[in-house]
Amino acid sequence: TPVTLRTGRPDTCGAGDRFAAAAAAALGGGASVTEAVTVAVDHASRFVSAGGAGSMASVDRGAASSRVRRPSRSCSDAFALADRVHRDGGRLVATGGCFDLVHPGHLRLLREAAALGDALVVCLNSDSSVRGLKGAGRPVLGQDVRAAMLRELDTVDAVAVFDDDTPTRLLERLRPDVWVKGGDYRPADLPEAETVRRNGGEVRTVPPLGDYSTTKVVAAIESHHEAFRGRAGLGSEGRNP
Repeated sequence: TPVTLRTGRPDTCGAGDRFAAAAAAALGGGASVTEAVTVAVDHASRFVSAGGAGSMASVDRGAASSRVRRPSRSCSDAFALADRVHRDGGRLVATGGCFDLVHPGHLRLLREAAALGDALVVCLNSDSSVRGLKGAGRPVLGQDVRAAMLRELDTVDAVAVFDDDTPTRLLERLRPDVWVKGGDYRPADLPEAETVRRNGGEVRTVPPLGDYSTTKVVAAIESHHEAFRGRAGLGSEGRNP
């Protein structure tokens, strides 16, 4: 379906992130490079047609939902939101992870987590934390970019970045009523579970959606890239041998 841009100068801020995320998700789902690019162009075009990042920032999210809507820019804002929800007798939900190249599995986790309460805080592993857990070469995207992408999602009310291997210390301050992780984890294996329960919260898991993972998305991108260089007759450094 053709996309018609609004009159006036379009706001293209964020279109690149939309393109990259859509392409990565499509490749991770088994699409060809051509199919992935087609999908990504469509996503980016529709994003720009809708007004780009500027239109998203101007939306009155509180009017669109009964959930608490307060996109936050720092850990301190996340703590203020948590205090507000607790003070008002609401139900605070938290989830955590690296969210390095957001894929459909991440989106399902966030959607189902948000549905469990009045506000959702994402506890995001910092760059150094991701490297410690995933090794050299990760994260693919830096913590500021990952946090910014998460904040653009309607399901996310705040993002708090932490440097430790686990979010235990962060959860001690947030005191969520519900801590949510993907179904590839067992509550008994989560070192932070005790902290959540000690503060009156519960631990939930969300069944995984398909066989998605950032590692597989990255591997798919690298595989397609190598195949492209081979077909183009390029050497290992991208030049003709």
